[in-house]
Amino acid sequence: MPRRHLSLRAGDDPAARDLRAGFARIRSELELPEEFPAEVTAEAQQAAKNPRLPAYDMTDLPFLTIDPPGSTDLDQAMHIERRGRGYRVRYAIADVGAFVAPGGAIDREAHLRGETLYSPDTRTPLHPPVISEGAASLLADQTRPAVLWVLDLDSDGEETGVEVRRAMVRSRNRFDYAEVQGLVDSGTDDERLQLLAEVGKLRKTIEAERGGASLPIPEQEIEEDGGAFRLTYRVTRPVESWNEQISLLTGMAAADLMLHAEIGVLRTLPEAPADAVRLLRRSAHALGIEWSHPTSYAEVISSLDPTNPRHAAFLEDATSLLRGAGYTAFDGELPDRATHAAVAAEYAHATAPLRRLVDRYVSEVCLSVCAGEDVPGWVRSALPALPAEMEESDRRARALERECLALMEAVVLRDAVGQEFDAVVVDVRDDGGGTVQLAEPAVRAAFDGKLPLGERLRVRLSEADVEKRSVRFSPV
Repeated sequence: MPRRHLSLRAGDDPAARDLRAGFARIRSELELPEEFPAEVTAEAQQAAKNPRLPAYDMTDLPFLTIDPPGSTDLDQAMHIERRGRGYRVRYAIADVGAFVAPGGAIDREAHLRGETLYSPDTRTPLHPPVISEGAASLLADQTRPAVLWVLDLDSDGEETGVEVRRAMVRSRNRFDYAEVQGLVDSGTDDERLQLLAEVGKLRKTIEAERGGASLPIPEQEIEEDGGAFRLTYRVTRPVESWNEQISLLTGMAAADLMLHAEIGVLRTLPEAPADAVRLLRRSAHALGIEWSHPTSYAEVISSLDPTNPRHAAFLEDATSLLRGAGYTAFDGELPDRATHAAVAAEYAHATAPLRRLVDRYVSEVCLSVCAGEDVPGWVRSALPALPAEMEESDRRARALERECLALMEAVVLRDAVGQEFDAVVVDVRDDGGGTVQLAEPAVRAAFDGKLPLGERLRVRLSEADVEKRSVRFSPV
């Protein structure tokens, strides 16, 4: 399921400290891990000093990274160049295997955590920061071990060849999304960025042609405004979708390699039931979003503006088609279900091993396949348990997101009880009541009353309880 990104932009005044204390209570309630055990920290410190380094040297190639501002756990670095009439994409992925010994303390702890969990004010990392934010992170001007994917594309952006091997790399530039978008829009002379835009657009076209869809769930930010808080949507930029296409390209190539070798772990999603699609069409109609029958679901999604409250509400509803996503491990026999319906292809998580456990195993399988070697026994023995481990970590991540958002909404509205707002009814229950999406602020909450789906109306805030993390509206 796509995740809603939540972030806190606030200082250190009492209100901000109270909000951070609320996030800490949520993490405690969910029993999220805090500090790493001493043996894990000690092993990580040693591993950071003595990684297993490959002989293949690609440090002369000027890789770059593109991440949110302030990020330090950098999983990916890229370099794109022209190759004849097509392109060569080199995608360097942080080599966690250079630092984590199979069966060691770091490995055991990573299997308990599953993935990095994000709160608006902090993160609960998968690996100790000395590795994930230091020795293994693809930071600028630092030589690092990496799993290097080499993906050749034709002039239309279709993949024509893939290779993966361990290599030493060195990123030259660390960009954030706003910087890259500004450079591309102004006609930068950095060919690497120009080619990212070219390849990204080609891959978006290919995605649409095969029926794939990327849900642009908007990031919600809570920020201080004159001593109070307000909740807003952050506008996404085209470069974010281009960057995502490089990751999708790699994940699809990883899936192909593993399926060919009949061993690995895929990210899978069944086709949405017809009833779910019909309900989503009703929701589109109620929200004033045009969805004629010749138009595909993917085309509708690509036309929406996540900062528009009605569009944001529909995008949230559209996640209902993604229920059932999971991981499918296989060894010696191809799985009955191999495709990911939203990607519209076979796909694997391969590009975020600093933040997601399963990606390390995908890397190891693909490295072995490309080298013509047997998959290591420690990888093979771990595969059967990985789907359940990742599902448990995904469950915790969803719960953390849900509770943090509920707290943010209650804090934003706690001084507005009795006030009126413009809203759209985005969900209804058979027994009465439902959910409304406000036009401003960016809040979606429970509604007491019985109204048609898609109704535009004025609502009054009847409850904003910070302790209960509850927000409710009633008709005016």
